Parts: sequence; structure tokens; C-alpha cells
Amino acid sequence: MQTILGSGGAIGTELAKALTQYTSNIRLVSRNPEKVNATDELVSADLLNPAAVQKAVKGSSIVYVTVGFPYSSKVWQESWSKFMENVINACKANNSKLVFFDNIYMYDKDHLNGMTEDTPINPPSKKGKIRAEIAQMIWNQIEAGELTALIARSADFYGPSINQTSMLTEMVFKKLASNQKANWLVSIDQRHSFTYTPDAGKATALLGNTDDAYNEVWHLPTASNPYTGKEWIETIAKEMGVPPRYQTAPRFLVRILGLFIPIMKEMVEMLYQYDRTYVFDSSKFEKRFNLSPTPYLEGVRNIIKIDHS
Repeated sequence: MQTILGSGGAIGTELAKALTQYTSNIRLVSRNPEKVNATDELVSADLLNPAAVQKAVKGSSIVYVTVGFPYSSKVWQESWSKFMENVINACKANNSKLVFFDNIYMYDKDHLNGMTEDTPINPPSKKGKIRAEIAQMIWNQIEAGELTALIARSADFYGPSINQTSMLTEMVFKKLASNQKANWLVSIDQRHSFTYTPDAGKATALLGNTDDAYNEVWHLPTASNPYTGKEWIETIAKEMGVPPRYQTAPRFLVRILGLFIPIMKEMVEMLYQYDRTYVFDSSKFEKRFNLSPTPYLEGVRNIIKIDHS
């Protein structure tokens, strides 16, 4: 049995599709799980409840964590370490391997141009500190010989059929498709990597089913030479056949909007990701598995074909 905790999101869904290459025994766990594949086993669970997590993990050879708690520092502080403790304890009790889907929030903000698995850990935000802490919880158990696990990291992501969790979807694809100006944060001239969600799902499944990939950090396959914000907007607009109209929200405006819009308040501490070059390097994965990520133009065309045709 291979189990996905937090199965309903963009990554969990793509992972469930990809796991069918390795097993027909897939368990999807969330508050309200829905089948991705016909043979999926569904388990409804409160993942902050230790007993519920133990029950959800029971009998699993591999446990994938693709949970996404509400985008709030307060919620993250209350939930992430409690959840991760539950997961680690359940994996240890059931002798399950752990695959943790992670982001790059813990990386030093002065080392975002060419991020690798060795980029310095120095989180510049509250959310980044929480992500660093939970990754360290896993790593402590690995080093103690108590847990077999790996961490799979992604850049910001984009892909078909994503709602709310992708900046590129919400601020560019959806805006242009509805004949509105696209939005971008802080600087339109900085290059910014995005990981294509089908690639992330396939790569996470591959890592989970590769014995010698464990006890390491892996960057998931992400196309090199990313567009600038302006180039992202122009490329998507061209493929949609609409004018590349856009507006940029400077830092002070995001702060003002944060007084009235909760999600914008949460974005303020993350704006450093948009005022500098943000390039994600996945060459370690690409060389190890001889797999190339989906080129950006192909990804854009796939999204438009699936979501906006």
C-alpha cells in the first residue's frame, strides 16, 4: 500500500495518477478524499489527530505527504509541527518510508539564483522558519537511524486544473482568459522558475519507488532558463491570442491591500521571491534519472488546451 496524506491538491492528484505505474494499491487520505483512479482506497481523516494518522498510515510501505494547510503563518505555526510529529510517529510504528513534498521557503534569500539541494538554509520569513523546522524534524530522525525518508522540493508550481494554489494560474492565466489585466508582484523584470505539476507528480512517485533515493533531498524536475515576469505574461497572452496587458503590484501596495485582504497580508513576507532572480536547479534529479522537465512553452500550451479551450 502506498498512501498519500493530503491527496486532494494539485500535487496529490498528479502523484496519485503517477503511482499507478508502480502499484494498484493506493490510499488517498484527506478530510474529503475523492478517487483519482478507479481502484483508489479513500480514507477521511483529521490529520492533526494522532490516532487518525496512525489509522491512515497502517499497512503502508510508503507514505507521501502533500498536505497544504491554509496559507497563514498562524495556522502553520499551530498545525505543521503537530502534523509532522503525527506522521513521523505513524511511519516509525508501521515501518513506512516517508516522502515529504517540500518547497524552497527555507532557503537564504540571497541564494535564489541557481538554487540547488545545497543552497544555504536561512529562512527569511515566518513561513520559511516553519518549513525549515519540519524538514529538520525529518532529518533528525533520518540521522538517528529511526526513519527512512526523502525530501522532494519544488519551486512555485503551475499546471492544468489548479485552483488558488498557483500564483501563475490566479494572477496570469485566469486574468488573461477573462480579458482582464494580468497581475505580477514587485518586479516584472526578474526571472522566475515554475515547476510543472505533472512533472512533479511523476518525479515524486519515481523517487518514492527508488530505494537508493532515500535519505536525501531532491529538487523536482523544473525547466531551466525561466522567463521573466513580463515574458511569462507575453508568452501566455500570445498563446491565448489576447493582448499582453498587465499591472504590477509594488511592495507598498501589497502592504496596503494586506490591511483588507488576508491572503495579501500573508504575501508581504514572501515578496523577496519576486524582487530578485528566482531560478531553481534540478540537474541532480535530471542526471540521476535521465529525465528532462517539460519545457515552459509546452506547459503553457497544455494548460491553455485543458483549462481555457
